[in-house]
Amino acid sequence: MGNMKKIMIADDDPGIVDAVEIILDFEGYEVSSTANGATVLAMESGLPDLLLLDIWMSGSDGRDVCRELKNKELTKKMPVIMISASHDIEKSAFEAGADDFLAKPFDIDDLLTKIKKLLTVGGV
Repeated sequence: MGNMKKIMIADDDPGIVDAVEIILDFEGYEVSSTANGATVLAMESGLPDLLLLDIWMSGSDGRDVCRELKNKELTKKMPVIMISASHDIEKSAFEAGADDFLAKPFDIDDLLTKIKKLLTVGGV
């Protein structure tokens, strides 16, 4: 199964990470996770096909992380879905370059639909 899509979850809420990891794994995705935005920015290889990025993480603002990813040649085409418990920052998530946005608590079907849509559009 060399064609499994890789998804990284960057969120410092272990409950969210565990739940989403289990579901994505069940759906046939290869899942990795980090609680730190700097980890995402430091990646040089083994990049995920899609990133689920929490806006508030310890030590970093997900919007800054997203902006940096979209400015780097290596990661600018990687789809990013930003996640936040706050609905009112959806606009700033898109301004930071996010490809999509989900407010917590989110419906898992919404998440899966957004992931499939972005992975199909990206032609990854």
